[in-house]
Amino acid sequence: MPMSFDGNSRVIDVVQAGPEAREVLFSHGYNLGEGFVDVLSQYQSLEDANREGRLRDLEGLLAALNNTYQK
Repeated sequence: MPMSFDGNSRVIDVVQAGPEAREVLFSHGYNLGEGFVDVLSQYQSLEDANREGRLRDLEGLLAALNNTYQK
């Protein structure tokens, strides 16, 4: 089933999509750390993470995620 991500998608949604999504998230500057135990960060939207400087190139991240999961 194809998935679609946008700025309102939560970080946890991306993480749960699979290992490719985690890699895309990391390549755009979001470091999940060990175990990803920060609950507040898990439920943060991608737009909020971008605004706080935890992500680089939100549009590129969304394009990469959507290209990966629209197949």
